[in-house]
Amino acid sequence: MRVSQGQFRAGIFSGEERPAVGHRRSFASAALAGLVLVAIAAAAPESSPIPRSATSIHYAPAENLERIDVSLIDQAEREIDMAAYVLTDWPVMQALSRAARRGVKIRIYLDYGRIGQRDPSAPFMDLLDNPDIEIGLKRAGAPLMHLKSYQIDGAILRTGAANFSASGLKKQDNDLIIVDDPAAAADFKRRFEEIFAASEPLPSEAHDRRMKFFEAGAG
Repeated sequence: MRVSQGQFRAGIFSGEERPAVGHRRSFASAALAGLVLVAIAAAAPESSPIPRSATSIHYAPAENLERIDVSLIDQAEREIDMAAYVLTDWPVMQALSRAARRGVKIRIYLDYGRIGQRDPSAPFMDLLDNPDIEIGLKRAGAPLMHLKSYQIDGAILRTGAANFSASGLKKQDNDLIIVDDPAAAADFKRRFEEIFAASEPLPSEAHDRRMKFFEAGAG
């Protein structure tokens, strides 16, 4: 006769139904084995949790990626390292200027070939005028600097296909990926340090000299 452990522990068997001695011994052995397993599990060291990063992906034009970038930049407290193939979006540049004014250290790495294609906008000139913002260019003639990424405070990485332009953030089919993970931000920063160290400075002395620089870079 099959008897559950629950019935055995409850003591509800009559003399006829009480399991044989062999059954009782098997139940006792199983119970003892269970206690041993519990003891072993309790004594074993806990395994480290598998690190997970909180990643979110956003798509234009279904979403306004410009608002997401501005919101991220407005949250920065210490530093922003940005590598931008295109940087023409006014709200994004204005957010960078606001961040610099509240003491955030900002470095921007640009592709040389994109400079000089048009006159600099007022928000871009504000970036140049701010002594707390460092701007570097990839050397002329080198392969494209095609990143559209930045890290914030060593904690958040923004990347994806979307350029920092009005069309790239709001009209084109693009994605923007946010990785809320210090390890990912640190990986990007290590690479950024390498490429920024090899960059050329962007002249920022006088307005007329900057305009000539942009004109000279038009080719």
